[in-house]
Amino acid sequence: MDFQRGLVVRALAGRDKGGFFTVLEADADMAVICDGRRRSLEHPKRKKQKHLLATKTVLNEGSLQTNREIRGALRPFEAEGRFPQEEGTICRNRT
Repeated sequence: MDFQRGLVVRALAGRDKGGFFTVLEADADMAVICDGRRRSLEHPKRKKQKHLLATKTVLNEGSLQTNREIRGALRPFEAEGRFPQEEGTICRNRT
């Protein structure tokens, strides 16, 4: 699938692994992504496309105007939890 503006993607690597983002722009091997919270429209993240998993959902242009609209559009994808790898770093076997 080609990366296009509004495509919902999931990060596969890095600090934001497991998080859902939307693509703002894309070129041959890089994409500019944001989620409206940690990565806002004012400070988007450049990420290699090989570190992103594309979903089949493309947000309409009206959902990409403000950070609040982006957060609202991505909310159904984040029902399972924002960053599940952070829970794995807690040692629960200590006594």
